Amino acid sequence: MRLLVLGGGRFVGPAVVEAALSAGWEVTAFNRGRTGRVPRDAEAIVGDRTDPEALRALGEGTWDAAVDTWSRDPRVVRDAAKALAGSVERYAYVSSRSVYRWPPAPEADETAPVVEGDPDSAASDYPSDKRGGELAVERALGSERVVLLRAGLILGPGEDVGRLPWWLRRVSEGGRVLAPGPPDLPLQYVDARDLAAFAILALESTLSGPFDVVSRTGHATMQAVLEACRRSTGSDADLVWVDPDFLLAADVEPWIELPIWVPPGHEDHAVHSSDVTRAHDAGLRCRPVEETVADTWRWMRETPPEDWAPDRSADLGIGLAGEKEHAILARWEESKGRGGSRRAPE
Repeated sequence: MRLLVLGGGRFVGPAVVEAALSAGWEVTAFNRGRTGRVPRDAEAIVGDRTDPEALRALGEGTWDAAVDTWSRDPRVVRDAAKALAGSVERYAYVSSRSVYRWPPAPEADETAPVVEGDPDSAASDYPSDKRGGELAVERALGSERVVLLRAGLILGPGEDVGRLPWWLRRVSEGGRVLAPGPPDLPLQYVDARDLAAFAILALESTLSGPFDVVSRTGHATMQAVLEACRRSTGSDADLVWVDPDFLLAADVEPWIELPIWVPPGHEDHAVHSSDVTRAHDAGLRCRPVEETVADTWRWMRETPPEDWAPDRSADLGIGLAGEKEHAILARWEESKGRGGSRRAPE
């Protein structure tokens, strides 16, 4: 089997390349060669997919399947899919659960309503861009040749957003660490390597249509993640569990300031509560959280910091500022001393 990966240099791309190579596929990665790396044993073609001439040249090859990870302009996905429609048998597009009208109902699945998307548009907002990309691929190849991988929260080695790396770095520093409660908060995510393995399985099995590619809810908890961070880093951190209502009253922004965490009852908690029966019945398998955390820490220690996104995380506002963390912890202890008030004092 021959696979073309559009991208292949960062996070999900290299994971897809590695998964395909492990399955015995021949792999070609097409990207600009400016960031990341293409795994060894894969053919690398340097080119700009926004260049029509480069796409025309690419379309002269033949592959059994293609995987596209593009996240922005739907028209860029459109152009690639049109150029490759006669050169590939099947096409996997790495989309997102963000395409659903937000917030989806609890335990919603792939039948939930989606946002509008325009396959001919420039970049607008992430949900519409991803939906436009889905429509572009299906229009070019027909829905029966396309699998839409609607990923949720993606973690693991190579993460270039910085959510799990932020927690690992913070826990590794030790001391009193603000741990957002409740400890048994169920989480839903996918390791990039498990997403990649499912992409290859889906292409081999000629699956088609949308799949919510994420673990079952409760595959891990907030406590399991932070305890795994402590074990992996060898830290002596003291995890101080703070009530979610107290954190919200203290103007802590879920998901952003405390990455991964979205408290019960919050509208964005839908990110951790989807029904993923379809993907799991089709063969999605998710590794233990301990493995994802340990391997991410190992990757961070072996990789220059600029590659695990501390600067990008700061630009995106990911992570709680140290001063704010210390102030909240002090007020939390004060409130507990006054009888355990669940609200942050004015």
